[in-house]
Amino acid sequence: MDADLIFYQFSRPKVERGDFRHFLSLYAPAKLPTGQRLRDLMSTFLFAIDGYNDDPRELHIIPDVRRFYAAFHRAWPYWLYFCDLRQDGLKLMVFCCLRSFTTVKVDGQSNCVTEYDPLELVRFLAADFMPMNALCEQARVSERLIYDRSKAVFEFFGLPYAAPPPD
Repeated sequence: MDADLIFYQFSRPKVERGDFRHFLSLYAPAKLPTGQRLRDLMSTFLFAIDGYNDDPRELHIIPDVRRFYAAFHRAWPYWLYFCDLRQDGLKLMVFCCLRSFTTVKVDGQSNCVTEYDPLELVRFLAADFMPMNALCEQARVSERLIYDRSKAVFEFFGLPYAAPPPD
């Protein structure tokens, strides 16, 4: 992939207000390109939240962050199409939307381990393939590229993907 990443950062005040209007003013579905220009945007977005650096909690357990990403997802469910799978940002966003998860601090490690209901994750992802496929159609993406992206999403979350590739 040779495309540049699009880094979009939400500030703490915007998270607390649930305000993603500026992002939607740029990337609402009606504002998205079609064809090759949209195809070039696949896997190029990286989202971040700023302003919680002094908070010792993991971002995905902070109630304001969880509410923000859940509302953002309802308004813009195209994460599987746009998010860069080489970064962990999509995992954080999705974990914020899951209802059942446990975060455990491991002694001697700086990061926490998050456990979740795999069935809830699969259901979440399955629902998001419809918006992803709609964008793939708008971008005139080949069946093979849709297959490759779907497989990459499953592998990104450590899930098996046994569907055969298209002919």
